[in-house]
Amino acid sequence: MSKSNINKLLEVMVSLRDPDTGCPWDLEQDFASIAPYTIEEAYEVADAIDRGELGDLRDELGDLLLQVVFHARMAEEQGAFDFDDVAGAIADKMLRRHPHVFGDDDVADAEAQTHAWEEHKRRERAASGGHDIGVLHGISLGLPALLRAAKLGKRAAGVGFDWPEVDGVRDKVAEELAEVDAARAGTDQAAVAEEVGDLLFAVAQLARHLRVDPEEALRAANNKFMRRFEAVEDGLRADHVRWDEQSIEELERRWQAVKQKSRSSDAS
Repeated sequence: MSKSNINKLLEVMVSLRDPDTGCPWDLEQDFASIAPYTIEEAYEVADAIDRGELGDLRDELGDLLLQVVFHARMAEEQGAFDFDDVAGAIADKMLRRHPHVFGDDDVADAEAQTHAWEEHKRRERAASGGHDIGVLHGISLGLPALLRAAKLGKRAAGVGFDWPEVDGVRDKVAEELAEVDAARAGTDQAAVAEEVGDLLFAVAQLARHLRVDPEEALRAANNKFMRRFEAVEDGLRADHVRWDEQSIEELERRWQAVKQKSRSSDAS
C-alpha cells in the first residue's frame, strides 16, 4: 500500500467519525463494541490463507487493517495516540527484537531466534512492570481457549515447569481422560466439565510437545469434518432419502465410505 493509500484510508475513517457529517453507526462505536469485529476479521484472514485464495486474502487484510485504523482513530479522538504512534511502536519493537538483523547479534537458526524473541519479551515485561513480574503475565484472556492453553504451557516451560519428554504428556492425557470417566460415574455435571477442561488443556500441551499448533490442527479437523459431513449429506440427497430415515449403522457406513474416498483423493 502506498503512502497515499494509507493517508486515504485514514481520511476515510476521519470522515466516518465526523460528529456532524459522519456515519451514525460508526459514531456509535467504541473500543469494546469494535473488538469482536477485530477478532472476526483476524479469523477471516486465517480462513483465506487456509483456502489459498490470495484475492480474498488481500480483501481480508484490508478489513483487518480497517480495524486497526478504527481503533487508532478513536484513541486519537481521546488524545491517547494515533495511527502513526501505532506504526512507530511496532516498528521500534521489531528493531529491538531483531538485533541479529538490525544490530551485531548472531542467531544460529529459527529455533534460536524463537528463544531470543521470548527472552526479549520477558525483559520488556519486567521493564514495563518495574520488577520481575509473573511468568504468565500478559497472555491475553481474549485468545481462543485452546491457543491460550498452548501459550500458557509454553510460557511455563520457559522456566522449566514442563514434562521433559512427550511420553510424559501422553500419559497425562490418558490420566485426564480417566478422570473424565470417573466424573461421569457421578452426578456432578460441574465436575465433568472441569475434568473435560483439564483434558483439553493436556491435549494442548501434547500438541505443543509435538510441535503442532493446536488451534490450527483443530481448525483443519473442523474443516475436514465439515467436508465429509457435507459429502454424506450430498449422498443422501442423491439417493432421495432423509437423515431421519437412516439407521446409525447406515450413516456410519456412508461416513466410512466418504472417509475412504477422501483419503484416496488425498493420496493421489
